[in-house]
Amino acid sequence: MIVTTKELFKHAYKKYAVGAYNINNAEQIMGLFKGNMDSKAPFIIQLSKGARSYTDKRLLEAMVRAADEIFPDAIFAVHLDHGDEPTCMDCINSGFYSSIMIDASHESFEKNIEITKRVTDAAHAKGMSVEAELGQLGGVEEDISVAEEHAKLTDPKQAVEFIQKSGCDSLACAIGTSHGAFKFQGKQGLHFEVIEEITKLAPGFPLVMHGSSSVPQDEVKRINAAGGKMKSAVGVDEKDIAKAGKMGVTKINIDTDGRLVWCRVHREEFMKCPENFDLRPPGKVFMAEYAKYIVHKNQILGSAGQLDDVRAYIKANKK
Repeated sequence: MIVTTKELFKHAYKKYAVGAYNINNAEQIMGLFKGNMDSKAPFIIQLSKGARSYTDKRLLEAMVRAADEIFPDAIFAVHLDHGDEPTCMDCINSGFYSSIMIDASHESFEKNIEITKRVTDAAHAKGMSVEAELGQLGGVEEDISVAEEHAKLTDPKQAVEFIQKSGCDSLACAIGTSHGAFKFQGKQGLHFEVIEEITKLAPGFPLVMHGSSSVPQDEVKRINAAGGKMKSAVGVDEKDIAKAGKMGVTKINIDTDGRLVWCRVHREEFMKCPENFDLRPPGKVFMAEYAKYIVHKNQILGSAGQLDDVRAYIKANKK
C-alpha cells in the first residue's frame, strides 16, 4: 500500500525513523521489499533523477507497482529524491509518486523558499507530501557534487522561517553528514545540537537526514579483498543514527550502503566462479544479502516491528 511520507512521519515522530532506500533495478526492489516484510517495517522507496533515467522511469515505476502486488502487506511511500523543479512537476503530474523532494538548497535562502513554495503548492493540490532542503551537504553522489568547503550546516532560526514560508512537510537538514562513501575525517561527526535547536523551535515538525549510510567496514574490507579500492571509506555511526531518530529525525536516507552490498556480492561471486557469465546467480545472492541488510538497518532505526501499528494508525486516521 502506497501512502504519503506525512502519514508515516506522524506515527514515527520521536519514536523511530523510517528508512528511505534508493533503488535502481529489479534486484534492489525485490531485496528491499523482502527485507522490509521480514522485519515488518514501513519504508520509503526513493527514486532519484539518475535512477529514473538509468533504464526508463516508466520501467522503474512499473517494477514498483508490481512489487506492491507481490507484497500486498507492504506499507511504503514512493519518493522522488533530490528533484529539481521540472522533475518535481513531472512526478506531481505522473499520478504515481506520493512524495517528492525539491532540492533548491544551492540557491539563495529567498530563492529556495520561492521554488519550494511553488512546488509545494502544486504537490499539495494532488495530495502529495513535500520534502525540502536547507543547508548543504558535502560529498558526491550521482549528479550531486558539493566541495566540503562549500558545505554548510542548517541555521535553526532560518529553518523555522523556511518551514513557515515554504509550506513544506519535512525538512532535510545539514547536520554534518555528506553524500557518498567517504563521509568523515578525523573526529568529525553529527551536530546533534542543530537537531535539538530546530525541534525546540519547530516542535513536531519532521526532519530528514541525508548522507546517512553507515558504510559498514566489513563490507569495505570484503570489497577490497575481492579487488576493490575503497580506502578510507567511512560512514555514520549506527548509534548516532538511532539517536537522531529519537530526536525528531523521522526519515533516514540510505543509498551508498546498498551499492556496497551490490559491489561486494558481485566481486566475490565472480572471483569464486570466474567461469560464470550468467547474471542470475549473483543476482539471487544479492537479493538475499540486501534483504538481510535492510532487516539489520530497520532494527537500528527502530522501524522494525512497527508495520501493524502503522497500518492501524493510518486506517484510524482515514475515517
